[in-house]
Amino acid sequence: MTTVRLALEAMATRFELVVQGDDEVSLRAAGEEALAEITRLEVQLSFYRPSSEISRINAQAARGPVPVEPRLFRLLQTAQHLHKITQGAFDLTLAPLMRCWGFTGGTGTLPDPDALAEARQRTGMHLVSLDDAARTVAFARPGVLLDLGAIGKGYAIEEAALILAEAGVTRAFLHGGTSTMHAMGTPVEQPTWSVAVPKAPPLSCAATDENVLAVVDLKDEALSVSAVWGKAFVADGKTYGHVLDPRSGHPAQGALLAAVAGPSATVCDALSTALLVLGLDAADLFASFEDTLRAVIVCTHDETDTLDILQHRMPVHQV
Repeated sequence: MTTVRLALEAMATRFELVVQGDDEVSLRAAGEEALAEITRLEVQLSFYRPSSEISRINAQAARGPVPVEPRLFRLLQTAQHLHKITQGAFDLTLAPLMRCWGFTGGTGTLPDPDALAEARQRTGMHLVSLDDAARTVAFARPGVLLDLGAIGKGYAIEEAALILAEAGVTRAFLHGGTSTMHAMGTPVEQPTWSVAVPKAPPLSCAATDENVLAVVDLKDEALSVSAVWGKAFVADGKTYGHVLDPRSGHPAQGALLAAVAGPSATVCDALSTALLVLGLDAADLFASFEDTLRAVIVCTHDETDTLDILQHRMPVHQV
């Protein structure tokens, strides 16, 4: 049995792939093709590349319907569905708010109230119309922007995994920045791929017994972990993080970390962010997925500095 390891820098993160099988040449070829798909999707989905399809949509959709490539259109439909079932906690149109709060290219700053009110007028999936028959997207007003940063990495991992499967690969593990990952089959002589979710930043910290929140066993399943640490600033003694609540226009409060495991890396990537926004109000969301998801959310009480844990089919260690 041969193990091939490959890596790629894309989407502002490092993707790493492990593939196992009998033929090193075919494994390497399949792995390189899968990573090449991630590069292709970065070119298509990037919010920051002027030549990307997302940038073309952002530039034209307020003037009229814009034709969209079939797979990207289906991804936008998925995002619209996730927006609905999360009651607006997941939203692709956050870019005006992110800019207003200074998190686009910066570490954040308190926004001017009038500027924030104006940004909120340009935010919301209700401003995005998808025409299934014509396969077009249109915006209700100028200034609306799509940014797939909260779902694109998971989608790229899922598409890469499909390429591996089509090439006959049955044992593989692919992750992007250690925060979103997909496991195919099982590793050699092991029942599952096991992933430690830490209690504290960074997500790549050593998995010692003291800092592990949960150990998630994966087989033909994805996992995504989101946390509030990262970009943040302090103003008037209060910390403001970069995870924004699309419904209020303000940084989400209370949730520290969310982990979601399920069949789709695309869905897990989106939901781990949405769960940070929903916090302890996320319980009703799990009913939408029946038994296809496992999740845990860690929330804090500012007044008491204690933690609450909301679990759904994912056991956790003592916190």
